[in-house]
Amino acid sequence: MKKLRIGVLDLVTKGPTKALYARLMHANLAGIMGQVVAVWCEEEGHDVTHVCYTGFEDLDEAIPSDADIVFITAFSQAAQMAYAASALLRSKGVITVLGGPHARCYPEDSVKYFDYVLGFTDKPLIKDLLADATRQTPVGVYQEAAQQPATIPGVRERWRFIESTLEKAPWFKIVPMIGSLGCPYTCSFCIDSVVKYQPLDFGQITEDLKFLLTKMERPIVGWHDPNFGVRFDEYMDAIEDAVPPGRIDFAAESSLALLSEDHLKRLKRNGFAAMLPGIESWYDVGNKSKSGSKQGLDKVHQVSEHINMIMEYLPYNQSNFVLGLDSDEGTEPFELTKKFVDLTPGTFPGYSLLSAFGRAAPLNLGYQRENRVLAFPFHFLNNNHAMNVKPANYEWREFYDNVIDLTKYTFSKKAIYKRFKANKGRSIPRWLNVVRAISSEGFGRIKYHSEIRRRFDTDPEFDPFFEGESTKLPQFYVDRVKHDLGDLWEWLPKESLEHDPNAYLKAEDAKQQVTQLTLNKREAVG
Repeated sequence: MKKLRIGVLDLVTKGPTKALYARLMHANLAGIMGQVVAVWCEEEGHDVTHVCYTGFEDLDEAIPSDADIVFITAFSQAAQMAYAASALLRSKGVITVLGGPHARCYPEDSVKYFDYVLGFTDKPLIKDLLADATRQTPVGVYQEAAQQPATIPGVRERWRFIESTLEKAPWFKIVPMIGSLGCPYTCSFCIDSVVKYQPLDFGQITEDLKFLLTKMERPIVGWHDPNFGVRFDEYMDAIEDAVPPGRIDFAAESSLALLSEDHLKRLKRNGFAAMLPGIESWYDVGNKSKSGSKQGLDKVHQVSEHINMIMEYLPYNQSNFVLGLDSDEGTEPFELTKKFVDLTPGTFPGYSLLSAFGRAAPLNLGYQRENRVLAFPFHFLNNNHAMNVKPANYEWREFYDNVIDLTKYTFSKKAIYKRFKANKGRSIPRWLNVVRAISSEGFGRIKYHSEIRRRFDTDPEFDPFFEGESTKLPQFYVDRVKHDLGDLWEWLPKESLEHDPNAYLKAEDAKQQVTQLTLNKREAVG
């Protein structure tokens, strides 16, 4: 096989930036799968350049100009940048490949702008692609493995790419690790709900942690598991076999159902410092929050008590919510969340607007059948800058009024001070919460949501688009994409600002029609 020059571009942001928070944190958002693909390509004997794009790099300089193939991995919020980067690279004769969440969620759109688009990806798929990669026009090729890979390269194999990325992090450096794929829960809005839970090799976790201790004095490990700790004792055994007390700090996302007091004691002994549990709703998803049939105020009190207990053992906590679910109606869900903020002053509430990411979840088919999904440019699908599902029980103005009111309450000076005070004796959590509150996640979102709400009253393009009466994208959003992409705007295929929000539904209906025709033919023959 010819030795290829390969680039791997991990887009952790959606355009150039000069923001302080981005400088401090974006390198710590690096994904694992881009590093995995880079290792697989090297194992096949190719020259590989891996770049984690944090918003500060010059892509022309970062990716070798003589590359044969460039793999790009991106979430949907970075899709427009990925499309622009692909156009730029293809103009130089480079073959481009898209992987990651956006490729899985929107393959029908992605194949218009890449030579190859990959769903589930394993090493044999990469090997076959490299052996026969050619330019694909006018439409690219979608490929996927039958399932997630059974094994992936660990920290030792990925270290060269991890180290070069962490050099960009000036404050603290988070090493990405993963111990499982998929999720045992079936939350209908989640991309992992339809992916079978699959633990990876716990022995490899132990070896990776031992290796990491030879490279960093006191590492910080961020677990990328969709739901950390499902096989809790095996995880803890793997960590305890490798890590002396106090040598590594860990952060993970988990469900409250897994965070019993006995588990919290063991997590604390093993250096866990941050946990991000999903609460999601006061009326739904009770299996994740361990609230059973409790709803409303009863659930608020139970969950608040649980979160406060968690914070007795683990110094940093972020509690995640989804706003606008179909189970929500009126002001009550927002008022209940305010009550939670009061009862649980130490946690950092993370609010996401309900979003339907193409093929990400079964629930999205229902939204599309009801014609409720709006064709927002992917650039805004980061769970905050657009809600692309028309709410079931709110008018848009009412919904944004409630979101703004809750966000202002959560990030008021009084609430920020109470959060700071509640984390007494914990320097990094205290100040990290302050920085997040006064930057894009707090004050920034208040400003942005307020601007959207204002435009409902002043911009005649807003109502028709948000109500699904017009597909014409308000100029406000076009201008934002142009501003955010900077020089890459010139390379963005302008038609890529639009996409079919019902592509998933149409593909499924077509598949069912083919199946039915096949059955009819068999019956006729029989």
